[in-house]
Amino acid sequence: MRDIKAQTATKSTAHAVLAFDFGLRRIGIAVGDTLTATAAPRPAAAALGGEPDWTAIDREVRATQPRLLVVGVPYNADGSAGALTGAARAFGAALRERFGLSVEHVDERWSSLEASAALKRNRVQGARGRRVRREDVDSAAAAVILERWLAGERSVDSP
Repeated sequence: MRDIKAQTATKSTAHAVLAFDFGLRRIGIAVGDTLTATAAPRPAAAALGGEPDWTAIDREVRATQPRLLVVGVPYNADGSAGALTGAARAFGAALRERFGLSVEHVDERWSSLEASAALKRNRVQGARGRRVRREDVDSAAAAVILERWLAGERSVDSP
């Protein structure tokens, strides 16, 4: 009986989550949900000099209707703040202000390498017919970030 209640509670609280891999040229985007705990890449948004293409991001938020946003925050290998750590956090704050949604942060170390390797592996295996573009890697990295969040990883310094 207890398991049924837990399953019902989980299903009733299932919701969409949108994740971002922040960059100064492109922002990878992925969507997932808390029921299946899976993530899928969406088209990346451009960024010019670190200024996001808010029109593209607005479109993704409207299309996916997320209840929560997740932003990957880059850290150095030793865990110290990286060159883009502050910019990624500022992007998260801008998302919170713009959409009125909660924003959580996830350590995104190695997410782009993991995403790139998976995309290349899929191409070699014939599961992907075209070459791997940078925007594909960015959105696949956002999916990795979201999968980490769905698996329970959180940044210790999330607001």
